[in-house]
Amino acid sequence: MTQYYVDHRFGIVLIFGLLFLFIAGLTAAPHAAFAADSVATEAKPAARPKIGLVLGGGGARGSAHVGVLKVIEELRIPIDYIAGNSMGAIVGGLYASGMTPDQIAHELKTIDWDDTFNDDPARPDRTFRRKRDDDFYLAKARLGMRDGEVQFPFGLIQGQKFDLHLSRLTLRSARIHDFNKLPTPFRAVATDIETGQEVLLQSGNLARSIRASMAVPGGFDPVEIDGKLLVDGLVANNVPVNIARDMGADILIVVDVGSGLSKREDIKSVLSVVGQLTNILSQRNVDLQLATLKPNDIFIKPELGKLGAGDFNKAAEGIEKGEQAARAMIPTLQRLSIDLASYRQLMAKREVVATPPVVDFVRLDNKSRISDAVILARISLQPGQPLDPAKMDADIGEVYGLDVFESVRYEVVQENGQSGVVLHAKEKTWGPNYLQFGLELTDDFQGDTSYNLGVLYTRTAINALNGELRLALQLGQDNGLAAELYQPLDVGSKYFLNARIAAARNRFQNYKGDDVSSEFNIRRLGIDLAAGRNFGTWGEGRIGYRRAYGTTDVVVGDPTLDGYNFHLGQLYARLYEDKLDNVLFPTAGNKAILELSTAKKSLGSDSSFNQGNLNYVHAYTWGRNTVVGGLRYNTTFNDNAPVESRYRLGGFLRLSGYAQNQLSGQHSGVATAAIYRNFSELKILPAFIGASIEYGNVWQRKADIDLGDGLLNGSVFVGSDTPIGPLYVGLGLGEGGHRTGFMFLGSPF
Repeated sequence: MTQYYVDHRFGIVLIFGLLFLFIAGLTAAPHAAFAADSVATEAKPAARPKIGLVLGGGGARGSAHVGVLKVIEELRIPIDYIAGNSMGAIVGGLYASGMTPDQIAHELKTIDWDDTFNDDPARPDRTFRRKRDDDFYLAKARLGMRDGEVQFPFGLIQGQKFDLHLSRLTLRSARIHDFNKLPTPFRAVATDIETGQEVLLQSGNLARSIRASMAVPGGFDPVEIDGKLLVDGLVANNVPVNIARDMGADILIVVDVGSGLSKREDIKSVLSVVGQLTNILSQRNVDLQLATLKPNDIFIKPELGKLGAGDFNKAAEGIEKGEQAARAMIPTLQRLSIDLASYRQLMAKREVVATPPVVDFVRLDNKSRISDAVILARISLQPGQPLDPAKMDADIGEVYGLDVFESVRYEVVQENGQSGVVLHAKEKTWGPNYLQFGLELTDDFQGDTSYNLGVLYTRTAINALNGELRLALQLGQDNGLAAELYQPLDVGSKYFLNARIAAARNRFQNYKGDDVSSEFNIRRLGIDLAAGRNFGTWGEGRIGYRRAYGTTDVVVGDPTLDGYNFHLGQLYARLYEDKLDNVLFPTAGNKAILELSTAKKSLGSDSSFNQGNLNYVHAYTWGRNTVVGGLRYNTTFNDNAPVESRYRLGGFLRLSGYAQNQLSGQHSGVATAAIYRNFSELKILPAFIGASIEYGNVWQRKADIDLGDGLLNGSVFVGSDTPIGPLYVGLGLGEGGHRTGFMFLGSPF
C-alpha cells in the first residue's frame, strides 16, 4: 500500500519482494519515471489555470491526504486532475469518483482494518465442512503442493476483503471505463513486477486499478491487468508529479506523506533495515519528481511524527495532521480560490448519485476446476434485480468460504447499453494440494507428559462438485493413519457422501483412586461410511455405519487383559450445529451435537448396546470479557457397553482437578462455565486470563446417576492463540484435595 508499509505481519516476506524491486529500480532507465500520458487534454481556458492534485504513497500515513482535501474544499479550490500512488491512489481515486472528504474520512475511520487485512473467511461464512477443520490441532498455515514442489502465495495477503471494500466504495463510478470521464479525471501508478517499469492506469476498472497501485510486494497479492503483473508504484513513481502535469495541469498541489530516510540510530532490527531499504527504493524517484516543481506549484509535507505506514487504525490522527499542514499553507493556497458561485457550479458536476444499477446480466469468469454451477448456486443476484452490495458481499463470502479460491470478486460493466455484473473466481495458485502440520501436547508437571505430531494432506476440487481427498498421519502417544473422501452430490453442496478408513493405536490408563492400576494400548482398524445433508453453513445431519476391529495389549498391569480382541458394528445418526465465531477462544455463538448409535451383533459387533451423546457450548461476550457455558452428557441405555466404548472424564475443562481420562464409566456428565478476559492489545496474538468451574461425574449404572454426587472442580489459566495452536497453562482443583497443574496445547472447546 506504500513504500513505507512495514508491518510486523509482512516483515520477512517483504525482504524478497523489496530486494527484487531494488534491483529493478537500479536497472530501470532514468526516463521511466517520467512516462508521458498520451491522452489528449482539453485546451486551457483563459479564465483560470488548471489545477492538478498529486497524492503520494505512504500507507496509513496517506490518511493525511483526506485532511488536505478538506481544506482544499473549504478554500473553494477547484481540482481538475488527480494523480496518485498507493494510499494516494486510494484517497485520490475515491475523491475522483465523487466521494467527499468527509465520506472518505468516515470510511477510513470505521473500516475494521485488522479484519480487512485478514483473508481468512469469517467463520460464519465458511462451509460446515471447512468449519470441521477446526476440530484438528493443526496450525492454520497451509503449504501448497504442486508437481512435487512446495508452493507459496504471491503475498501474505490476497486482498479478498479489501477488494470487496473497494468495489463497494467505487460503485457509483463502476460503469465508467475511461478515467478521464470520472467526476475528476484520475490516474494511478503501478509497477510492472517483471520489468520494474512504471505502468500508468488511466482506464478499466477503478477499484482494480487502485488495488494494483497499493499492492506492496510480498505483503499483498499482485494484480494482473492487460497481461502485466502489477505491484505498488513506489519504485517507479511514488509522487507522480509528471503524470498530473501531462494530464494538463498548469499548477500542482503536491502532497508527500513519506517518512524519509531513517537515521542510523533508528535502524535497530531486521524490520527497520527492510523499512530503510523500502525508503531508499522510492526516495530517489521522489527527489527527481520534486525537483521538477515550478515556482507556482504548492508542496505540502505533513508532519506525521511516528505515525507508521501500518497504523491504519490511527486514520483519524493522520487526517487531523494533514488538515493542520494544509491550514499552515492557507496564505499560499488562497491564491487558487475561486468565487462561490463558480465553485458551486463546478462541484455540482462532481455530485454522483450512488444508485445501485439494475442488472441486465450476470456472467462468471471462472478460473478453477469447480463447475460454474457450484459457484453460481451461491450467488442470489439475478437479471432484472438491483445490485445489493451487502448481499453480494455475503454471497461472495460464501463462495470464498469454500476455501478453494485465491480471490472472488465482482465488477459492474457496461456492454451494448446494458449493465451487468461479472464475477471473477480465481483458484489458489499455490494449490490444489496442501500440507498442514500440528502439535498436541499435555503435561501435568508431575512427569506425565503426552504429545502427538500430526500432518494432514488435503487435495481439493478433485472434481467439478468440489470433492475432497484427505490423508492424515499422527505420531506420538497415539499413532494413527487415516484416509477420507468427502463428496458433495449437488451443485449447492446440500447432500454429501463421506467415507473414512483409519488405523490407530491409542494408549489408555486405568486408575484405582488416584493411582494408575494398569496401562494398555488399543489398536483399532475401522471404516466410517456416511451420507448427510448440510443446512446452510451452520449445520449438518448425517447417518452412517461404523465397523472396526481392535485388540489390546497391556503395558503395565494385569496381563490377563493382554490380547483382548473386539469387533464393533454400529449404526449412528447425528445432528450438528456450529455457529461459534471461534472454536479456540469463542466469543459468540453456540455449538450443539446430538448423536444416537446402536451396536448390534447383526451389524458385526461382539455385543449389542445403545448409546446417546449430547454436547452443547454457548459463548457470550461483553467488552473484553467472555463467558462460555457447556454441557456434556453421554449415556449407555442398558449399562452394557464394553470397556473400549465407555466414556471418560478428566483433564482441562472436563473435571480439571483430575488427570486426563482418569474417570471411566457407562455414563458421564459435566457442566462447565469458563470466564476469560482478553488482555492483549495484539489481535494477531490474543492472550487471555481466566477461570472455570465444573461439576460432573461418571457412573456405572443409570440407576446410580444422581446430580447430588457430582464432583466440583475448577481451574485458573492463561491462554493464547499461538501460531502453532491454542496454548493453555494453569492449575486444576477438585474435591477431596485433587490438584493438577497442566499445560495444554489443543482445543478444549
